[in-house]
Amino acid sequence: MSDEDELEAIRKKKIEELQLQSQQQAAMEEQQKMIEAQRQAIMRKILTPQARERLGRLRIARPEIVQSIEDQLIALARSGRVVGQIDDADLRKLLSRLMPKKREIKIERR
Repeated sequence: MSDEDELEAIRKKKIEELQLQSQQQAAMEEQQKMIEAQRQAIMRKILTPQARERLGRLRIARPEIVQSIEDQLIALARSGRVVGQIDDADLRKLLSRLMPKKREIKIERR
């Protein structure tokens, strides 16, 4: 009988741990969603719709670069160095400076 009681206590403890873990995970996901919503709100303020669309297309191909660019733009906006909205042309200039240069690979057949 004591083995069954001990086993039941272990089961209850494990269930409580799993519930706590799922609650913590849900809270973290909610926090991430809030942070992402704040980021998007800031990006809507500082970018024109065309520039946001360009960044969205670029996110598909190079999400790490877009993340870096968004971080830099948000930092500039918070420091007050962004005057007005950044349009598509300005974003393209910024991207051309920040994107790594492509190496040209030339294959010669002999």
